[in-house]
Amino acid sequence: MTTFDDILEEAGKFGRCQKRIFALLCMVSMPWAGVYVGIVFQGFTPDHWCRVPALDEARRTCGWSPADGRRLTAPLVNVSGELQYSACLQYDVAWNASALTCDAEEAEPDATPTTTCQHGWEYDYEGRQSFVTEFDLVCSNAWLVDLYQSTLNVGFLIGSVAIGYLADRFGRKMSFLMSSLLNGIAGILVAVAPNYASLLVFRTLYGFGVKGGWVAGYVLITEIVGVEYRRTVGVIYQMFFSVGILILPLAAYYISDWRWLQVFITIPYIVFLVYYWFIPESPRWLLSQNQKAKAVEITEAMAKENHMTLSKNIETLTDDNADSTTASFMDLIRTPKMRKHTFILSYNWFTSAVVYQGLIMRLGILGGNVYLDFLIAGLLEFPAAFLILFTIERIGRRLPFASANFVAGAACFITAFIPESMFWFKTVVACIGRLGITMAFEMVVFVNTELYPTFVRNLGVSVCSTLCDIGGIVAPFLLYRLAVIWLELPLIIFGSLAFLAGGLVLMLPETRGVPLPDTIDDIEFPERLKVKTLQNQQTDTLLPNKDVTTNKDPAGV
Repeated sequence: MTTFDDILEEAGKFGRCQKRIFALLCMVSMPWAGVYVGIVFQGFTPDHWCRVPALDEARRTCGWSPADGRRLTAPLVNVSGELQYSACLQYDVAWNASALTCDAEEAEPDATPTTTCQHGWEYDYEGRQSFVTEFDLVCSNAWLVDLYQSTLNVGFLIGSVAIGYLADRFGRKMSFLMSSLLNGIAGILVAVAPNYASLLVFRTLYGFGVKGGWVAGYVLITEIVGVEYRRTVGVIYQMFFSVGILILPLAAYYISDWRWLQVFITIPYIVFLVYYWFIPESPRWLLSQNQKAKAVEITEAMAKENHMTLSKNIETLTDDNADSTTASFMDLIRTPKMRKHTFILSYNWFTSAVVYQGLIMRLGILGGNVYLDFLIAGLLEFPAAFLILFTIERIGRRLPFASANFVAGAACFITAFIPESMFWFKTVVACIGRLGITMAFEMVVFVNTELYPTFVRNLGVSVCSTLCDIGGIVAPFLLYRLAVIWLELPLIIFGSLAFLAGGLVLMLPETRGVPLPDTIDDIEFPERLKVKTLQNQQTDTLLPNKDVTTNKDPAGV
């Protein structure tokens, strides 16, 4: 019997066909960046204060600046030890515009009672609009902004499971196309949402399709390349998320309305529907569904595009996972080492999501040039994929994985205590933290696959990665609510989470040069796996020697 990996040896492990499909699917990672962290721009909260309609005429007549109007209407309050004009309170005064003089200082009221804003807010955001300014999501309603990101992650959580099932049931290609169609529809619905409640509903639907479609693309490309290329294409596939991170602030700078920015982010998903004519179904999946004829047809087309010729071995092509044992959740926690792996990996998925999203969303509340800060942070994040590819085969997985978490944690702690007067230094250190957590986030994906046996590998990744979505649900509340107490308090939390994650990673076994485990015994008794591997290597060494002495090749010709 011939497996698909055997046929790839003849068809080309990473030939022209796979490279073309890989290039097309890498595009999928770029708009996901806009969906995942677009809240920094779409949900930007500018400086604001209570609107007093009675003063509008006086401001026009006297030529007062917004600062003059704010000084007249807003009391001074203590914010983190500094006196600032309140964003949520106004003087409880019955303003008479006709009785006001144009001397703003003379018109300023003495100590009077205050009240909450009665007529909405004014925003220092001229010429631009976020959903925060459109729906007045400030002061007592500020917590509603957190839901924008949390509902997305709820969609991720449900959608990754549902579309993962659909990918196994109806195929990788079809589930990818279905999710792209859903993303296009839901994304446009988000852009035209008439109120915030409907916006959250559509945002959840958007999350349902986006992550599931991205995962379907990831699975498809890794299933059609040779084993030795899977890790590289997986890392580069994720790296294009960072390309999207670089594009997002440029788009947001030139697109001033959050609704049109949403349309810009959504358009690629509509374009992806044309992939129906450009990418094939996974032959591995077709074999698992006993659709051998279709699998052979696609494999032959791949070989032709790669300018390769297949032997008649393709006639005996079979599914190499046909006899796989049925997996259950209990397999992940029944034995000691499996239980340890599940706990540590789940915690690392959670930490990566919380710290990564938290550090990105934090850029929107720092008060600097959010477009420039975001672009710089994205540039410093970009090398993460190259660091991974450079270190994992030279140093291993465990040390770079743990170090990435330690760097992220240390950067968070240091940033929290750098004074605002050293703004650029503070920004650079925070960006180094972004680099660290990006590297950790990308590493947890493939380390997860290497620490579970074959029959439970997909289930193990699915279960552990659900903590990523739970982390995404928690992240906005941790950031925005704790920042109200002290702007740097979220960094202390993020740093603590990352340091603990790094320490736990050091408890995992090193997997560099170790074959993927096939059974739970391979995990629980790794020395047996080493002995089995050594025996296989010795057998492989002896067979060619025998062929040389008899002047025959391994096939006996």
